[in-house]
Amino acid sequence: MFYNFGAASLRAIGNTKHPLYYLAFAGLLNVALNVLFVVFFGIGVAGVALATIISQYCSALLVFIHLLRSKGSERLIISKIRFTASKLSRIITVGLPAGLQSTLFAISNVLIQSSINGFGEIAVAGNSAAGNIEGFIYIAMNAFYHSSQTFVSQNVGAKKPERVRKVFGICMLYVGVVGGLVSATVYFFAPELLLVYLPDAPEAVGYALQRISVITVTYVLCGFMEVLTGTMRGMGRSVMPMLVSLIGTCILRVFWVYTIFAAFPTLPVLFISYPVSWVLTSSAHFCCYLYSRKKLERMLSGAA
Repeated sequence: MFYNFGAASLRAIGNTKHPLYYLAFAGLLNVALNVLFVVFFGIGVAGVALATIISQYCSALLVFIHLLRSKGSERLIISKIRFTASKLSRIITVGLPAGLQSTLFAISNVLIQSSINGFGEIAVAGNSAAGNIEGFIYIAMNAFYHSSQTFVSQNVGAKKPERVRKVFGICMLYVGVVGGLVSATVYFFAPELLLVYLPDAPEAVGYALQRISVITVTYVLCGFMEVLTGTMRGMGRSVMPMLVSLIGTCILRVFWVYTIFAAFPTLPVLFISYPVSWVLTSSAHFCCYLYSRKKLERMLSGAA
């Protein structure tokens, strides 16, 4: 939490390099400590946990030191830490719905996972392996969610609404290109990638390929949805995307499981609920974005 908060403060002023450096160092340290504790010391699972704890504290400490030594507005002065009611209220207004939105995704995914469990342990193993590989695609696209949120909010603060359109367009273009390329790479090399997770489980690989053939080829739609969400949060709107996500992901997927999947109980049918929800949610987000942008432009032009 401390690393994420500090990294967000640095990204908010345009410093995206140092959070990356600190996280990369902590990741490499985690790998090295895993080998040290497990292979050489024989601690086992406890060693893996200890390595994770140490690396996380390391990343938090590096961010903490950077903020202490900074000279700009992001500088951390411990003696001046205090709550400001107006700022705290604004943070809660934007942050709480964002957290609830993430929870909604988790709830719907739990229901889908419980449906997958009904196909047996081999299907669960294949689904988990495919999900891990898809995580690399999501991370690549999620960078543009953070970019849109950061740069849109900066330009809103600078009262330059015309740049909001530019930031949004660039992030949508980049997430489409990067998401498409990474998804295509995963799709074509899926059998080889799955061997890393499932070296001696051909049946599980078959189940994993069913998921990848549906979700991976459409995963870029999730990237579009993320950028739209980040853009609206950058404009100070957080409740609206939360409500859209509630309907477009949680409720829709629950409805899909109990109706369409119940009538056609196959894994591909279950996985199709993801791209369908991404399309509908992105479409609703885009309409909300157009409405929010026009309202923002009128507000800022009136303030000028």
